[in-house]
Amino acid sequence: MATMPGSPVFLDTNILIYASFPGAPFYDAARARLSELESDGAVFWISRQVLREYLASTTRPGAIVPPPTIVALTQAVRRFEAEFEIADEDAAVTALLLDLLKSRTIQGKQVHDANIVATMRRYNIPSLPFAGRHW
Repeated sequence: MATMPGSPVFLDTNILIYASFPGAPFYDAARARLSELESDGAVFWISRQVLREYLASTTRPGAIVPPPTIVALTQAVRRFEAEFEIADEDAAVTALLLDLLKSRTIQGKQVHDANIVATMRRYNIPSLPFAGRHW
């Protein structure tokens, strides 16, 4: 799936984890897809939620072997902030999230995913290319 130069693409937590750790499942596929999108001129976006989820997931005991140090994780987050556009969660994101909650049956952990959808809508980011089997 080629993107138009400058097309915004949202990177979810999983792709950041897969692409960050050589021992992670899908490491090679994630790196290859990111390279392909970058070559196509995609503009990568993340949110503060994704950064929090990245830290929560990578500090979970046994999730990454060997476990990354806090220094390494801090450096990774700072690098993500420098390399990617940040979609901050503002009042408009909250309003969109509440609209999603009203219009659909969203419960529990699904609220996190709905917040990503709301963030993408707020910043007009149409593509989440790593969901499902797009890669």
